[in-house]
Amino acid sequence: MATVGDRAAIVTGAAHGIGRVVASHLAHSGWQVILADLDGAAASKAAADMGGAGVACDVSDEADVERLVAVARARAGRIDAVVSNAGIGGFAPLAETTLQRWTQVLATNLTATFLLAKASAADLKAVSGSIVTIASTRAHMSEPNTLAYSASKGGLVALTHALAMTLAPEIRVNCVSPGWIDTGKHGPLKPSDHTQHPVGRVGRPEDVAAAVRYLLSSEASFITGAELIVDGGMTRKMIYT
Repeated sequence: MATVGDRAAIVTGAAHGIGRVVASHLAHSGWQVILADLDGAAASKAAADMGGAGVACDVSDEADVERLVAVARARAGRIDAVVSNAGIGGFAPLAETTLQRWTQVLATNLTATFLLAKASAADLKAVSGSIVTIASTRAHMSEPNTLAYSASKGGLVALTHALAMTLAPEIRVNCVSPGWIDTGKHGPLKPSDHTQHPVGRVGRPEDVAAAVRYLLSSEASFITGAELIVDGGMTRKMIYT
C-alpha cells in the first residue's frame, strides 16, 4: 500500500476555480498532483505553486487524454486517483442551443470522464485507486436554459455508478455534486445569497475539495458508486412563491 507521499492524482480543469483548489488540497495532503487544463500555461503556473506538473489537455479528445495519462505515469511513476472536474456551461434557450454546442458540452462534461476512466483503468487497478467525478446539483433540479449542462451532469451521476460497478472491486468511483460554489466569477455576493442556504452561506471551493479528499482517502474505503451532494442543504429545501 502506498504511503501518502507516494500517491499521485490527476485533476482536470485544474488551472482555476474548484479544480485548482482540489489540486492544492491534495498537494498539501502529500499527494503528487498533475494538473490538466485546456489552458496549459495556466495549469503549469498553478502546478508550480504546489510542486506538481501542469499539462495542456483537451479532455474531450481521446488522444489528448491518453497523452495526459502517459505524462502523469511518467512524471509520478503511478496513478492513484483521477478527479474528473473539467466542465463548461453553454447555457442558452432551446432555440439557440446548437447541436454543435450541445455536443461540445457533453463531450467536455461527460464523455471526458469515460475517456479518463478508460485510459487510466489499468494504472488505477494496479494500486486499488479511485476516481471522483464532479457533477452538479443541476443533475437533480434545473433553472431554464441549462439544457446541455444539466443533461451532462445527470449523465455523469449515472456514469459514476456504472463505472463503480464495472471497475469493482479494485477501483472505487464516486461523485461530488456541488451546489452554488463561489469561485469569484460573478462578483460580490449579497446577504440574501447566503441566508437562503440552510447552512447560512454560499459554498466555497474548499468545501468541494474537502469532499474530494475524503472520497479519495482510506476512510472512504467502503464507499463506491455514491453521490455526495455539497450544496448547503439547498436541494432539500422546499421553496414556495
